Amino acid sequence: MRLLFAGTPEVALPSLQALLDSRHEVVAVLTRPAAPAGRGRQTAGSPVARVATERGLEVLTPNRPSDPAFRDRLAEIAPDCCPVVGYGGLVPQSALDVPPKGWVNLHFSLLPAWRGAAPVQHALLAGDEVTGATTFRLVKELDAGPTFGMVTETVRPDDTTGSLGTRLAEHGARLLVATLDGIEDGTVESREQPTVGVSLAPKLSVDDARVDWGAPAFGIDRRIRACTPEPGAWTLAAGQRLVVGPVEVDVSDRLPAGDLSIGRRQVVVGTATEPVRLGDVKPAGKSWMPAAAWARGLRQVPRRLGE
Repeated sequence: MRLLFAGTPEVALPSLQALLDSRHEVVAVLTRPAAPAGRGRQTAGSPVARVATERGLEVLTPNRPSDPAFRDRLAEIAPDCCPVVGYGGLVPQSALDVPPKGWVNLHFSLLPAWRGAAPVQHALLAGDEVTGATTFRLVKELDAGPTFGMVTETVRPDDTTGSLGTRLAEHGARLLVATLDGIEDGTVESREQPTVGVSLAPKLSVDDARVDWGAPAFGIDRRIRACTPEPGAWTLAAGQRLVVGPVEVDVSDRLPAGDLSIGRRQVVVGTATEPVRLGDVKPAGKSWMPAAAWARGLRQVPRRLGE
């Protein structure tokens, strides 16, 4: 089939590469416009745009998929199907109607669980033991279209959004290719999603990523892993923002919530239940470092975190 691939972030690249290596023909790519990125906030194209340009593909970057110029170009390209992985824009019905085989989205959850922009983060926040990826037909309602196939993935105790998302991207890429093969061959059928078990996964904000040391240790652990690498879990240390990486539950005596216990090789923080050992931290304007090295470098060590 002739394909227009819609995607933007790094996790979309395994699917793009798998489709380029498949029997299908990727004729163009739809991605979000270039935006400021990195410490210098310099304007840069998306990861998908970069790879597509390297492969000599046409790259479409409308401000909105509803722009008339994009709809006209989509009609000229005349794709049979449009696979989607993390595009990040709302596709209007006028564009959904163009490819005869529709738009097929790869979503990183077991639908109807975790519909929305941040399914991996919310699966970790909720403590899900199993998650996965689903292919489904894109419709106007958010992530509600009929499904084609699923793969499951066990959530590991030390998973972050980064590590779990990487595995789902790899397994999901194979699922997406198999789904498109089946659509072309007529061997796969879509099924309406159940009306029960629906949960939503809105994007996590920077405020959502602030660590509440008054929460139980298991909840703090989940939140930090869910917010790693983005948007980055953080706390305050003597009024300065400190980004914190994954922690480990400590078996030492309990500490008041937020209180610090600093040893030669470790930094322990109190929670509502067991204390936790900090892993790597990132002070404002500096690189990641072990928490013990951060504490040794402070002129005045704060008594507690969060204020």
